Amino acid sequence: MVSPIDVAKRVVLGRPFRSDRLGETLLPKRLALPIFASDPLSSVAYATQEILLILTLGGLSYLYLTPWVAGGVVVLLAVVALSYRQVVRAYPSGGGSYEVVAENLGAIPGLVVAAALLVDYVMTVAVSVAAGVDNIISAAPALNPHRVLIDIGFIVALTAMNLRGVRESGRAFAVPTYGFVAGVMVMISIGLIETLIGHAPVAESAHYQIHAAHAGLGTAAVAFLALRAFSSGCTALTGAEAISNGVPAFRKPKSLNAARTMTAMGVLAIAMFTGVTALAMITHTRVAENTCDLIGFPGDCRTDAQKTVIAQIAGAVFGDTSPGFYYLMVTTALILILAANTAYNGFPLLTSILAQHRYLPRQLHTRGDRLAYSNGIILLAAVAAGLIYAFDGQTTRLIQLYIVGVFTSFTLCQTGMVRHWNRELVGVTAPAQRQRIHRARAINAFGACFTGVVLVVVMITKFGHGAYLVVIAMPLLVLMMYSIHTHYTSVRAELDIDPDEETTLPGRVHAIVLVSDWHKATQRAVQFARATRPDTLTAITVNVDDSDTRALTQSWESHDVTIPLKVVESPYREITRPVVEYIKRVRGSRPRDVVSVYIPEYVVGHWWENLLHNQSSLRLKARLLFEPGVMVTSVPYQLRSSRNRKPPTVTPSPGQVRRGIVAP
Repeated sequence: MVSPIDVAKRVVLGRPFRSDRLGETLLPKRLALPIFASDPLSSVAYATQEILLILTLGGLSYLYLTPWVAGGVVVLLAVVALSYRQVVRAYPSGGGSYEVVAENLGAIPGLVVAAALLVDYVMTVAVSVAAGVDNIISAAPALNPHRVLIDIGFIVALTAMNLRGVRESGRAFAVPTYGFVAGVMVMISIGLIETLIGHAPVAESAHYQIHAAHAGLGTAAVAFLALRAFSSGCTALTGAEAISNGVPAFRKPKSLNAARTMTAMGVLAIAMFTGVTALAMITHTRVAENTCDLIGFPGDCRTDAQKTVIAQIAGAVFGDTSPGFYYLMVTTALILILAANTAYNGFPLLTSILAQHRYLPRQLHTRGDRLAYSNGIILLAAVAAGLIYAFDGQTTRLIQLYIVGVFTSFTLCQTGMVRHWNRELVGVTAPAQRQRIHRARAINAFGACFTGVVLVVVMITKFGHGAYLVVIAMPLLVLMMYSIHTHYTSVRAELDIDPDEETTLPGRVHAIVLVSDWHKATQRAVQFARATRPDTLTAITVNVDDSDTRALTQSWESHDVTIPLKVVESPYREITRPVVEYIKRVRGSRPRDVVSVYIPEYVVGHWWENLLHNQSSLRLKARLLFEPGVMVTSVPYQLRSSRNRKPPTVTPSPGQVRRGIVAP
């Protein structure tokens, strides 16, 4: 009989995959792009908005800086895309930034990058889902009070989809991703054409005035405002490294396909970000951190949510109630939510590699029923949902924690690549090959310098706005991973067999059978213990109740059991401590002697029956695990309820039968 839990699992996840079907889950480029690049592609939906939010802190007069700030973001995005093309070609194993830095700069810098990426992936899920729900609320403001619940609901749905496997999630995410790209491109094209013919679209907020939080800024303050806007706009780069971590998921030739996907991602992201920013300037879109700062904002500024920048642009180009507006809002919300899939693929792969290197628990390296790293997926979902709850699903509050980890990994990765190319140059004499290496090194060196400067800017401008939490979390993660590695290393060293050490058999084996009553389960345990032919064999019972003990003694004698029964006194009605003390006395001071404890246990057929049996044995086994020279053997006795249960069966598919995987 199949349990309800197994039925629910099969409904949500589907049938399990055999290990030899791993190759069938590899991705063509058309599916790899929406899986690994949905995050940077979707970032255009809020990157421009983050730039405008910061610049309007000084008032509308500082919006003239928008093209310059956006231009810096575009240059940075191009540099990062080119730099990571070098990474996927040089390191096709999927370690990405972590592998590059660990191999070229050392273990500790590698752990710093790993911590940065782990934080980045968690923030990707939280920010993407929150931003997607923001766009849903832009189309349906009545949902605003239920923001956090909707966020967590989407995280649960994404988790279930990814637990079904990478290829299945790719099929589900491909249509919304390509639909969003097409919608944004059409919106940009129509908006620019209308502008060229003299009918520029106008946003609904174009007539709003903004109450400046920092009016009359000096030159230094303006520069700081521009730098802060630039650091916020750099959210357009989030997830750009995911392709380098997912190279093993590509079809062959893996490196070439990953590099081409990286190029496609860079071109599309730059084109869409540039177009959306241009339309925001053309339509005079206004947005502020607090709706109460918008002079002319309709409704209650304390409770009403303002529309996102992309929603206002779509309304200006297509019309607020047109099918085009709702199409773009739906696809924007979908891709922003599904952009979290970038993290759902990158995070489990990275934790799997870290677990393989003994920096994280080994369970994170294990594939689930559908050949996905299920434990990593579930861990990511749990932490992201916790962040959503802690920050009330507010995108602007969450995004402050986002960029530090991204640019930490960017900078260290490009620095590691420079050292990689320096090593590659040694011994190379062919001019063409040396020229190729010099060109690659120059790209990575420029990338390291550029992203390093951005990292400093981000740290300065965002530290007091929440980035300090990431600065605290990353060292703690590094310390945790280093401690886990130290533990695994010490355990392995302790368990290694010393060839010079003489292996000796136990001196004597003392068998002890724990008895509470004379019945079939006890009889089986006694018979099994006797079959092992120990040096001594004793049954013991703990005297918790005098009448029960007398009844057991009489039953023991009446059935003429040939092994002695010893009664261990327990004046305080304990069971575990008196048994442990008795076993210690039996073993005494002879280190080569072994005590083998046999515990009769009931096997029941229903989960609730376990609550009624075996509790004392579980506590005793847990205590005996820490006693040297003590072996514990459970002797199961199957009750009728367990014998009536049938093991779960898995029905093979017709395709499996045809391929000879299982017999028909």
